[in-house]
Amino acid sequence: MSSPTARPDALPTLLAPRLPEAAGEALRWGRLYGAAPALAIAEAALAGGRPLIAIAPNPRAAEALAAEIAFFAGAALPVTLFPDTETLPYDAFSAHPDITSARLRTLATLPRARSGVYVVAADTLIQRLPPRSYIEAHSLRVVVGESLDTEALRERLTAAGYAAVTQVAAHGEYAVRGSLIDVFPMGAESPYRIDLLDLTVDSIRRFDAETQRSGEKLERIELLPARETPLDPESVREFRRRYRTRFSGDLGEQVVYRDVSRGMATGGLEYYLPLFFERCATLFEYLPPRAVLIDVEGAGGAVDGLWNAICARHEQLRHDVQRPILDPAELFLAPEEFAAQLAAWPRVEERGFEIPDLETGAAQNFATSAPAAVAIDVRAAEPAAALAAHLAATGARVLLVAESAGRRELLGDLLRAHGIRAEPVAGFAAFARASTPLAITVSPAAAGLTLQSPPLEILTEAQLFGERARQERRRRRAERDPAKILEELTDLRIGAPVVHETYGVGRYQGLVTMDVAGQLGEFLELHYADGDKLFVPVQALHLVSRYTGAPAETAPLHKLGGDQWLKARRKAAQRVRDVAAELLDLYSRRAAREGTVLAAAEHEYRAFEAGFPFEETADQEAAIAEVLADMKSGKPMDRVICGDVGFGKTEVALRAAFVAVQAGKQVAVLVPTTLLAQQHYTTFVDRFADWPVRIESLSRFRTARESEGVLAGIAAGSVDVVIATQRLLQGKVRFKDLGLVIIDEEHRFGVRDKEKLKALRAEVDVLTMTATPIPRTLNMAMGGLRDLSLITTPPAERVAVKTFVLEWNEPVIREAFLREIRRGGQVYFVHNSIESIEKTAQAIRELVPEAVVAVGHGQMRERELERLMLDFYHRRFNVLVCTTIIESGIDVPTANTIVIDRAD
Repeated sequence: MSSPTARPDALPTLLAPRLPEAAGEALRWGRLYGAAPALAIAEAALAGGRPLIAIAPNPRAAEALAAEIAFFAGAALPVTLFPDTETLPYDAFSAHPDITSARLRTLATLPRARSGVYVVAADTLIQRLPPRSYIEAHSLRVVVGESLDTEALRERLTAAGYAAVTQVAAHGEYAVRGSLIDVFPMGAESPYRIDLLDLTVDSIRRFDAETQRSGEKLERIELLPARETPLDPESVREFRRRYRTRFSGDLGEQVVYRDVSRGMATGGLEYYLPLFFERCATLFEYLPPRAVLIDVEGAGGAVDGLWNAICARHEQLRHDVQRPILDPAELFLAPEEFAAQLAAWPRVEERGFEIPDLETGAAQNFATSAPAAVAIDVRAAEPAAALAAHLAATGARVLLVAESAGRRELLGDLLRAHGIRAEPVAGFAAFARASTPLAITVSPAAAGLTLQSPPLEILTEAQLFGERARQERRRRRAERDPAKILEELTDLRIGAPVVHETYGVGRYQGLVTMDVAGQLGEFLELHYADGDKLFVPVQALHLVSRYTGAPAETAPLHKLGGDQWLKARRKAAQRVRDVAAELLDLYSRRAAREGTVLAAAEHEYRAFEAGFPFEETADQEAAIAEVLADMKSGKPMDRVICGDVGFGKTEVALRAAFVAVQAGKQVAVLVPTTLLAQQHYTTFVDRFADWPVRIESLSRFRTARESEGVLAGIAAGSVDVVIATQRLLQGKVRFKDLGLVIIDEEHRFGVRDKEKLKALRAEVDVLTMTATPIPRTLNMAMGGLRDLSLITTPPAERVAVKTFVLEWNEPVIREAFLREIRRGGQVYFVHNSIESIEKTAQAIRELVPEAVVAVGHGQMRERELERLMLDFYHRRFNVLVCTTIIESGIDVPTANTIVIDRAD
């Protein structure tokens, strides 16, 4: 029999790590620096053919380690992250359904694993889990050709925690429609459609939750339980019995007991897991027989600190009579129990330092060094001088790792400008198998690495530029939208002011049912001055709108039949005429002028469109279509795109810019701040990385020499897209063939800048993006002087914002900080008083010593403030105590918590 041929993408042997064999045997790996632990784990998993369980110190480190192992192993090795719940001990919140889905999938497959790497944080490893028997008993396999009883399936799915719906769109849902059964199992990437022929499974297909269209055929599927806690009648009875023996008091007032008794999965139910089962399990009990545990960076030693934090939180919350809690040992592994469980398995202890007892065979030291720091200073006269010197002196083959395709192009341009050529490669395995002395690849996950034998080195952007900020997002299927509701009056409270088009401002008093001419109908009841009432049929709802003037409490009430409302309308009309007179010349010139038809080849546009890494929302698609139609119309475009932060306005601008460039025109992107210019520049470079488009920025981040070069390129036409601050409106800027101007947050430009922008509108297509349109812009858009596109739909799977209003409460504030920091995120703390902001920051440091705190406000020097925001963006600290200056518009994707001091 011939030996199998090595895969072309297989990882060659570089470190040759050893693994322990017998249960309880321990081996130590020493001198592993930077990304070397991930490389050693990837090699060991590929060579040993055994499942490896890598234990990281915390959830953030676990995510990074899993990504690094996948970078080294490529497609040759499955790497699975067992995610943390991202909740604090005894939390009143449960994990997001996506997290629960991934956890259940891992728990179902792990016991049968024969190879691969599973990464888990020490925080997660000490949590108690449902027993294996629960997962097995509540799982169901459906196979084509086998019989399936619809009613029995319905009962099993309900017992496993699935919700019956009319249309399946999210994990944990099912729908039965005659012979068709739709189900979205936990652990699955898409829902399945089961088609029955009598009582036999005729076919199983994947289908799209958004379009409901069927796709790939499957022979069998496995349905996992919908949650880690059962809520079938028998489990609820057992829970109630155990709860009553553990806790006293008025059980009807205790939230968890009351909700579970009703069959509801209340938030934080996982922290009552022992009340559902005779005995809980741990992740150790799910491990396959030949598994090897790898303790990375002394993760096992972190358990003592974790246990102390759990006990402290238990002490803090144990007196809550409405939500009594269990003892820590019932929910988590104490350090002694964890150590005993760990010692029962063959294990590796990884350390960065050298381990002395190499001759005993219990240790293996590797020939790796600390990753090199090679600074590239883009402001220097020779930015790549230090890198060129390092490459000349190292003697090792070097792989440069960029965080995105756009960054790869920028780094490649910088190197070529200094006579350095890096060969593009698909990944680390391809580089390791080749002989290329200098190569470049794309990975947002890799860390630095230096091997002495064979001489090989990885240099990442963090080493080259000292900057790292990756946006951890991925394309996902849309969750089910909430039930469609009226967009205008649904959240109006009784007494809220509204405006009737004919009668003016009144107060909304709810919906009433009235009999008119023998017909029952629903009417809005509006109260006006002097006790007058107006009943508006719901068919005329378009005549009523929300009042947006003075505070609701002081809104004026008009009198029915009076002339007050007519006068107000005449006054508003006069103001409109004033605005119209001011803009008459501009817009008459626009109407009379024949613009250029801007369009791109269909196949090229579709290729660019495919590079968008997310699902477009319906509003976003409509806005894109309207912009492209304007550009093709032959009339100069003047369109306002209005949408909330993160709703996808920038992608609309990117599509417009692509069409303009493909039509041979230049594009100018105007932004109000240097930070926003830098962020847009990075975004544009990434999206245009695979297209022959030259993109430049013009801001204070560029040297005078670089700025002169950019201006020359703009005049010569060699610069296709320029992203700039107000510097672009200076008289010395000359475009060769400007076709499109994109303005971000127009209201933040000064009066003189706006005068120059007005002049531009008569000549070229103008696209304005804003989250907060000023009244003048909105007035012009609503009046038809400028076209308006609204993006009001949030992106798919955007998690709803949780808002809490409460008095100053240090334990709650500390909890909010810790929840975000623990998951690797960042926090804004808004304190809008410069006089006391430093004192407040010091109080935060004392309250949350785990946080790295910095302060920012408007009286700081501009360059100092820019550096602070860049440091926050690149995650050099995780808490920013600041004033309302954070409204500058920079997108920090990892800042998901904001605490507002004195929100009133």
